[in-house]
Amino acid sequence: MSHFKDIRQYVAVPRVLSLRLSPDGTRLACVVQSLNPDGKSYGTALWEVPTGPDGEPHRLTRSAKGETGAEFTPDGDLLFVSGRPDPTVKDQPGEEVPALWLLPARGGEARRVAERPGGVAGLQVGGSTVVFGADVLPGDPGTEADRRKARKDAGVSAILHEGYPIRSWDHDLGPGMPRLFAASLPGLAEPRDLTPDPGGALVDASFAVTPDGATVVATWRVPGDAGQSSTDLVAIDVATGERRVLATSPEHDFSGPIKISPDGRFAACWRERRADQETAVDFALWITEIATGEGAARSADLAPGSIVWAHDSESLFAACDDHGRRPVFRVGRSEGDPVRVTPGDQAFSEVCPSPDGRHLYALRSSVAGPATPVRVALDGGEVTELPSPTPALEIPGTLTEVTAVADDGVQVRAWLVLPAGASAASPAPLLVWIHGGPLSSWNDWSWRWNPWIMAEHGYAVLLPDPVLSTGYGQAMIQRGWAAWGPRTHADLMAITDACVARPDVDEARTAAMGGSFGGYMANWVAGHTDRFRAIVTHASLWNLDQFAGTTDWSMYWQREFGAPGSKLYRELSPHHWLDEIRTPMLVIHGDKDYRVPIGEALRLWWDLRRSSVESKFLYFPDENHWILKPGNTVAWYETVLAFLAQHVLGEEWERPESLA
Repeated sequence: MSHFKDIRQYVAVPRVLSLRLSPDGTRLACVVQSLNPDGKSYGTALWEVPTGPDGEPHRLTRSAKGETGAEFTPDGDLLFVSGRPDPTVKDQPGEEVPALWLLPARGGEARRVAERPGGVAGLQVGGSTVVFGADVLPGDPGTEADRRKARKDAGVSAILHEGYPIRSWDHDLGPGMPRLFAASLPGLAEPRDLTPDPGGALVDASFAVTPDGATVVATWRVPGDAGQSSTDLVAIDVATGERRVLATSPEHDFSGPIKISPDGRFAACWRERRADQETAVDFALWITEIATGEGAARSADLAPGSIVWAHDSESLFAACDDHGRRPVFRVGRSEGDPVRVTPGDQAFSEVCPSPDGRHLYALRSSVAGPATPVRVALDGGEVTELPSPTPALEIPGTLTEVTAVADDGVQVRAWLVLPAGASAASPAPLLVWIHGGPLSSWNDWSWRWNPWIMAEHGYAVLLPDPVLSTGYGQAMIQRGWAAWGPRTHADLMAITDACVARPDVDEARTAAMGGSFGGYMANWVAGHTDRFRAIVTHASLWNLDQFAGTTDWSMYWQREFGAPGSKLYRELSPHHWLDEIRTPMLVIHGDKDYRVPIGEALRLWWDLRRSSVESKFLYFPDENHWILKPGNTVAWYETVLAFLAQHVLGEEWERPESLA
């Protein structure tokens, strides 16, 4: 049975989201997302996976609210976050907020062990110390629950802001702000506020706890002048709450994930060089000694990715983008080049080293298959697939690589998805799918942007990694800095030319599509060539000046583009080429998108209408930068396929069934 022909079957496929290994190396726990019984939403549950190829995965939790954020304690108990009601408490409020729960290793029912009026978000464990985040209103913490209730009862949703930012991704910031709390096992009674007055320092923060439970290492955002800010790395004493700076720089920010070595001496994170209009952002692995704050950059040419320490604290494992793959590298703490430890074309994530130093447990996926748990032997690299709680999928076609030389002599590569039956006698129509970011790469499975649905419907799908893609070194990023549109467009046209030169691809029937930065490029392509029969632009940037001042993190983008009205806005904004657009366009946007606000789509849609460009607008009032709800996902794919069928295949327009 194909899971790709009927989009409703596709959205119902369960997927593995995370993986955690118990401290003794005997148990693997994962979070699995699956369709809820109502078919309108997704739920999550914790599962246990065998550490070897034998055995069967089994479900650990079940509730209507779902469970996330699983972490093992030193004794093997499993902590998680859930908004499920507490069965031991009578007369609970109708709306539960996420709380901290514990599932005993020896079996039995999970019990709620910590809660906050604003809910619990994220947790980390070190020794007998558990640290978690929580949203807290300003003022007396003892009256917070009453004040939250009073706001709700009075119908007050207003937020008074006195700083920046005011929102992030798809949620509003305030009136509360995140803080960190610590509690001690086994009971976790009376959590202590470690950060009683952080302001917005912990918005989108990463944190970790030392193995002895004595210190929390966290990112800490520091406000600056003119709306700017910087992000430091700090150490917080769990006993006293005293905070000291581990790493700060006038030219860099420090970001997660934060990982602390098993011996408790070192913290690792990513250091990001702040960009400007001439110099691209640059990343390096940063390792600092917690006691002294002495730190150094390592492996500057690795793309940022997930990291974890080896059992001996002498090296780290980093899963990083690399030429359309995401292998795991071993990086020495103080010297030596990164050494690749995983074979093949796959993408690895959620890496968990075994305590005996023999294996890595991880999720392995690729453009050709979703995540499944595996065991990697560090002696020889043999990969053993473990029993998964999710089904294997049979892809409807084949995956191959395409390369081309751009006009400046640089090689550009891409994955090419070919549908079954594509041949010289029956060439497939082509869809060029441009990735977002722009610092990103087509190297992994995507439930959100899945080319195999298109392949099932007969399309070849080109997944190019043009300039600004990660995994090709810093020079590839610098090459496209301050040249988003023209340089990326040249790369895309070169790799498209190489693709349509194949006999199994139909040069006469082509379309282009992209989301986020890919949507920006779809708009740019529309104004600079008429080679495509249709263009789909999702969550796209249209007017850069408008975007840079209304996005959730304006200070980041204005570092790159400069002050409003500067030359890069004039040179790189797609809306300046509106009069050149002749290609039919499908505009897609979610109203809860704070990264690329809905104003971009509204302006684009009006500009297309007043210019008489054949177009449609698929609008989602309740979605963010991504389309996440199952029913809306169905509507998204059905609309895109109907639009492509009309303009690429020459079929009559047929309104999607999901939007009837």
